Amino acid sequence: MEHMSTKLLSIANILSFLRLGLVPVLVWLAASGEDVLFLWVLGISLISDALDGYLARKLNQASELGAKLDSWGDALTYAAMILGLYLLWPRIFSDQSAFLLMAVLSFLVPLAVSAVKFGEYPSYHTFGAKIAALLIAPAYYLLIIIDADVWFRVVILLYLLVAIEEIIITYLLRHSRTNISSAWTLIKELRNHSKSD
Repeated sequence: MEHMSTKLLSIANILSFLRLGLVPVLVWLAASGEDVLFLWVLGISLISDALDGYLARKLNQASELGAKLDSWGDALTYAAMILGLYLLWPRIFSDQSAFLLMAVLSFLVPLAVSAVKFGEYPSYHTFGAKIAALLIAPAYYLLIIIDADVWFRVVILLYLLVAIEEIIITYLLRHSRTNISSAWTLIKELRNHSKSD
């Protein structure tokens, strides 16, 4: 029991719980018209996202639970970011609506495919997903602060590629897994496994 509670209360998991706890705060700030505070709290959330995976690996605290908490934190934070655009910056939301729809689909379609096959949200944390997660924060802030939409749109297109890779990974897997670096790595692993059989 003590081992399980240590895993639950690891530093990485606490950061993920913090990010999940900040989602209703972001929603409230967006609904209240607090645009500057929204951006500050979002910044804290995005920094915690950058730190939790790094600390999990550095402190040897990576776990299935941590991977799932991180994935749910990502999805809900990104949903709050889109809601923030809709409520606080409606012109930007309108201008970027097609790309925001792509962003939503890049999360919903892999989720649906994984839910049908495994009954759960995919938590692959591919290399591509990590790069996209690092790029979305500056892209979002540049979009809002200086109306620079090219970088934002490129990052959303990257998320579409990540979604395609996640669908391929789900298709290839027989059982649900977390933390798969890429579809190519998985294909090599499956080939090696089939050769050894």
